[in-house]
Amino acid sequence: MKKICFVIMGFGKKTDYETGRTLDLDKTYKNIIQPAVENADYQCVRADEIRDSKIIDKSMYALLMKADLVIADISTSNPNAIYELGVRHAVKPYSTIIIQEKNERIPFDLDHTRIFKYEHSGKDIGATEAKRCQKHLTELIKNADKNNEVDSPFYEYINVEPPNISKETYKAIIDDLAEEERYIFAIVEKAKNEMSNNNFVEAEKQWSKASKKLPNEAFFKQQQALCKYKSEKPSKKTALTDALSILSDLDLNGNTNDPETLGIAGAINKRLYEETDDLSYLDRAIKYYGKGFKVREDYYTGENYAFCLNLKASQETESSEKIYYQIEAEKTRKHIIERLSNIEDEELESREDEKWIYATLSTCYMALENESESKKYEKKFKELNPVPWELKTFNESREKLKELCCSIFKNYPYCHNGKKS
Repeated sequence: MKKICFVIMGFGKKTDYETGRTLDLDKTYKNIIQPAVENADYQCVRADEIRDSKIIDKSMYALLMKADLVIADISTSNPNAIYELGVRHAVKPYSTIIIQEKNERIPFDLDHTRIFKYEHSGKDIGATEAKRCQKHLTELIKNADKNNEVDSPFYEYINVEPPNISKETYKAIIDDLAEEERYIFAIVEKAKNEMSNNNFVEAEKQWSKASKKLPNEAFFKQQQALCKYKSEKPSKKTALTDALSILSDLDLNGNTNDPETLGIAGAINKRLYEETDDLSYLDRAIKYYGKGFKVREDYYTGENYAFCLNLKASQETESSEKIYYQIEAEKTRKHIIERLSNIEDEELESREDEKWIYATLSTCYMALENESESKKYEKKFKELNPVPWELKTFNESREKLKELCCSIFKNYPYCHNGKKS
């Protein structure tokens, strides 16, 4: 049997509320951790892949105690990962590697501990960075295997014998993990494949299955709601209201600050407004998009927030309210431009969303009536060879914004078939 590396980390997209950044931790696992572990000839088991979701999970604790190696990614200060790291440090003196995204603060109790740092753009990890990290992490794994140096602060200061379980018990647990569909990972991969094929009905079923296995994992419910509204089944309006019902389990009407939940809720309410012309849905879309943008300052959420503000301005009869929404939309787009303009060219070229950054900058400048900058970024977007659906989305969103601005501003310069008047 291969040696076991147990990986403790968050699943999917998680937000670090101290920095406001959201990281897709699945990219860290697939692009750095899993390849590095397999290159070192270990079997890789991820904590979230274990099917059993009981409060006291014998599989989880057995692996924390007996796994030959544990890698703990504490990025976004994920509470589950930090708790599980603490358990590992309490039961195993050595063979634990801590990793973290380089821009995040190290928790006080770990600031004297060696931590491997990597760079994450938020949505992905650049190819060069992934290759560097794989090589370095593989070396760390091999050294940990060879040296058995104490890396637990607990055993560094306290001279005690670590607890143990029998080889037979541990072997039985590992054998159970090999059973068919024992990994929730298989369900998640199937759901993602169905989404990539635009089969949102089947994808929603898979996310629902995953959510039932791990009911406290917000990412699964977020993706289930997203697929439900995109399925448009049994009808557009019903699918949208059903999607909101799914999100209700995530404290949507309470104090949630999760930008993924808020962004999806904003999108659903925006579409419900388009379906019904009910302004209460537009007000909720503004509320959710606005709160999400304040937490994360993500350009996608911000642009949707600004667009909904323009929509609201177009419906307002009171001049003071109309002006307020227009000014707020303008400030939001200026803030988006400032944020995106600060991204270094080298980092931008390694990001998978590079073309959408250019598309957003072009649209923001168009809304602010800066034709030359808008055309410059439109050209950059098109030079990256967007596929037909991407080009269609870009053009349709611009046309909607032009029509909207023409209805608000008497002298808006793009009112005649998209050409300057």
